[in-house]
Amino acid sequence: MNPYPQQSWRNVEESSADMQKVITDEDYVKRKSMLEVFDFPEIMEDYLFELEIRNYSLNTIKTYKSIINNFNKFLENEKELYDERMILRSFKRYIGYLKRKRKVSQNYIYLVTVVLKKFFEFAGIGVLKEVQTPKRTKSLPKSLNENEVQSLINALDNYHTLESSSPYDEFLKRRNKLILALLYSSGLRVSELVNLYIDNVDLRERTMRIRGKGEKDRIVLFDDITKNLIEDYLNQRSDDSEYLFINRRGNHLTARYVQMMIKDYAKVAGIRKKVTPHILRHSFATHLLKNGVDIRAIQQLLGHSNLSTTQIYTSVDMETLKNVYDRAKLV
Repeated sequence: MNPYPQQSWRNVEESSADMQKVITDEDYVKRKSMLEVFDFPEIMEDYLFELEIRNYSLNTIKTYKSIINNFNKFLENEKELYDERMILRSFKRYIGYLKRKRKVSQNYIYLVTVVLKKFFEFAGIGVLKEVQTPKRTKSLPKSLNENEVQSLINALDNYHTLESSSPYDEFLKRRNKLILALLYSSGLRVSELVNLYIDNVDLRERTMRIRGKGEKDRIVLFDDITKNLIEDYLNQRSDDSEYLFINRRGNHLTARYVQMMIKDYAKVAGIRKKVTPHILRHSFATHLLKNGVDIRAIQQLLGHSNLSTTQIYTSVDMETLKNVYDRAKLV
């Protein structure tokens, strides 16, 4: 839906009429480019503000901004952008550039197409309306096995880089171990973890209230081992920050820090696979499914809006499938 129908750049009929006037007006010695008629940076700021109002996550808004900015920079080097047909031609050239020069994945092409179609629709420019959205490649989510998860969580239990560790070093080890345990035992997204408040944690019930995508709340669980880690961590913590996980300065951790920390821990644990916060989330779902947890319960714990998103895990655990197959008595 067009949130600003009175503004000329967001009404298809008005914008087409404006373009015709620009092209035919005798007062112009040179025809104006589409980039001169439509202030894309201004429209983008309005669009991103609209996404924020609609509770899109900060990471999603950042991604949308990057994609729109990159396309705008590409257009700035294009010639003869005098009408919408030329914008469509440039869009096709841009997709070709991403494929051939940048060697991006098919899923990124899908994302670029979706984002730019939405952006131009918001702006009231119907140039990409008929562009078909490409198909995404459906790759199975990667996960760790149970032994690898335990090795990762316990990686620094007996590991010392110095002969004597400081009290803060020991505190960091407790904090990071808890981070790994929560990402796995509760299936959290890294963005949910770094924005977790102490008040969101109910130790008695072993639950946490999580603010997920689209500002939707859900309740997740954690086990007794993780409960003990939380209690131990909070007893050692001296800062009064409302955030559960903080750095030396008392600020909440960044997603980037958690990603790099997990990468380092995986090296210490001797895990050669790529390990990320999201792979721990995948491992959580895969292991629940393997142990007979209903797919709809997993959907609720992960915070998926659609069951189809969760159902991809039914294709993951081939080892369990092989065991069931081998136990079956085929004639």
